[in-house]
Formats: sequence, C-alpha cells, structure tokens
Amino acid sequence: MKLGANKAAVLGILIMAASCAPENGVGQKAPGGEKALAIAADDPNLTWGPCPDLFPGDCSIAVLHGDPAADNADVFLKVAPNYEVPAHWHTSPERMTLVSGELHVTYQGQPTVALNVGDYAYGPARLPHRATCVSATPCTLFIAFESAIDAHAFDGNLD
Repeated sequence: MKLGANKAAVLGILIMAASCAPENGVGQKAPGGEKALAIAADDPNLTWGPCPDLFPGDCSIAVLHGDPAADNADVFLKVAPNYEVPAHWHTSPERMTLVSGELHVTYQGQPTVALNVGDYAYGPARLPHRATCVSATPCTLFIAFESAIDAHAFDGNLD
C-alpha cells in the first residue's frame, strides 16, 4: 500500500506517540525527582569560576549540570578573543558545541578545524589537543564530559 506524503507523516507521528506511552515509562516522573534544565550562555545567574592553572589568563568555567568530580558533568568554557588554549588531554571523551565566537581546534594527528557557532566536535579520551579563539568576541564552548573533568598538560607534538 502506498501512502501519500501527509498520511505517511501522520502515521509516523502516531507510531512515535504510541512508543512514548506511559506504559513505556515515558511521560512519568523522572527518577529521583530530577527536573529539566535550560540555561542560556549569557544568563546573569551563571556562576563562573576560574579554569585550572593549566589555562592561565582570561579563561572561565561555569558548571551547568552534574558534579565535575563525578561522571556526566556539563560545563560552559569561556575564553577571551585571541586566547590560546594550551595543548592538553582529558581522561574523559568530550562532546562540544560552540555557543559563541570562532574557535580553531587541533587534535593530534589531525588538521585544524574551524568551529563556528552551532558546530559540534567530539574529542576522544586521552587525545591531545589545543584551541585558539580567533574571533573578536569571546568563545564559549559547551562541553559534556563522560567521566570526572580533568585536564593534563601535553608537551609533545600535535602534528
């Protein structure tokens, strides 16, 4: 049977809705009473703190969700225009989306990539990298870590 485009779309929505029925656990209270969260990068209520000593100067971090010393924490990292994030690596993989500015990122053995607002990047665990905020405005990067947040200096070659 061949469905028209509108009928196929409606059928797809109905199938999706059925899979989200309460008997599947969707739509019920979150475990532990956890609430949904939405935070703007320019929210004046964000608490910004200093970056680790490895990142000197105009660098700050705001914890958005979770405990940085435990698994699955999310942060904003903000650096000034022309800031160079020194070569380093993390124990955890990191998933990133650029929120403001333009950031050039280089992972060891890979060409430099220009991230613009809305771009996503994935950094594997223990892979050394560096970054530079090349915009005239600060660069803010959303980063999701799978395990406790750390940063280790890397003195080797990224080429």
